[in-house]
Amino acid sequence: MKRKLFAEFLGTFSLIFCGTGAMTINEVTSGDVTHVGIGITWGLIVMALIYALGDISGAHFNPAVTVAFAYAKKFSWKEVPGYIIIQVAGAVTASAILWFLFPDSQFLGGTLPTITPYKAFILELLLTFFLMLVIINVSTGSKEVGTMAGIAIGGVVLLEALFAGPVTNASMNPARSLAPALFSGQLQHQWLYLTAPFIGAIMAVLCCKYLKSNNCCDNC
Repeated sequence: MKRKLFAEFLGTFSLIFCGTGAMTINEVTSGDVTHVGIGITWGLIVMALIYALGDISGAHFNPAVTVAFAYAKKFSWKEVPGYIIIQVAGAVTASAILWFLFPDSQFLGGTLPTITPYKAFILELLLTFFLMLVIINVSTGSKEVGTMAGIAIGGVVLLEALFAGPVTNASMNPARSLAPALFSGQLQHQWLYLTAPFIGAIMAVLCCKYLKSNNCCDNC
């Protein structure tokens, strides 16, 4: 269990450091990374981490994914609290280092909607739904399976970051939103980023149960 938790800490740290780091550097350099570059960074780091750590912890790196796997009976509920705590710790550590490195950054890669909050809530819910729908069909919950898992999941993250990034920053991950908000002080509208991903991920599990009731979820 200790190795799983360390893998989740390391993975979540790397994810937030690279993803929000790209956004932070883009901010302080007035756009040198570019929106497309940010999207590619998110997609590539997710893909790389799945291949590096997926066989150890399942490569969740996201509290909403962990809860959804437990709801789908692909992951033990008793392990959920530990996973969520360590994921948040990894994200907070990454944001703390970015805050130290780039003190002039106003947002530190945080998530703020450019549309009305309720519309952003719906969009984040749907983004997480699409992401979890792919994740649950290419993984077991405890291990990523198949050589295409990293490409499939990383590809969805890249896709969603590219088209939804300009309006919600395409979080899909409560830990990813919370950590930079704590250090930047940009806490407004964080409620939607802390709730929509959980609902969207559970909806994906329910959809998968309906479509593939025989093999989507263990004991479903």
